[in-house]
Amino acid sequence: MIEAGPSKQKVFSVRKNPLDSSRGEVNEEGIRHILRKHPEYKIEIAIERYKDETVSLENAADIAGVSVEEMKETLRSRGVALKGPEHKEEINDDAERARRALR
Repeated sequence: MIEAGPSKQKVFSVRKNPLDSSRGEVNEEGIRHILRKHPEYKIEIAIERYKDETVSLENAADIAGVSVEEMKETLRSRGVALKGPEHKEEINDDAERARRALR
């Protein structure tokens, strides 16, 4: 079962055939086939994994096959809050402020 969209709970549910000795390989190939036919599902997977905090923004963009800026825009348009600093410069600035506060 593949469900996509902001109101759907599951993105993928793959049934395993207990008679198939190489079911992991078969399932992976099946998923690749589905994603080739429906690339829009990559975005849904990336969004769900980002919301679940199992991937970073950069990794979500990579999964979706888009730039980080495109991923940010997609997340914003879906009402998903961005987590943490958005740029390395922000991280460095935060680190510098923290160092100064400790002195």
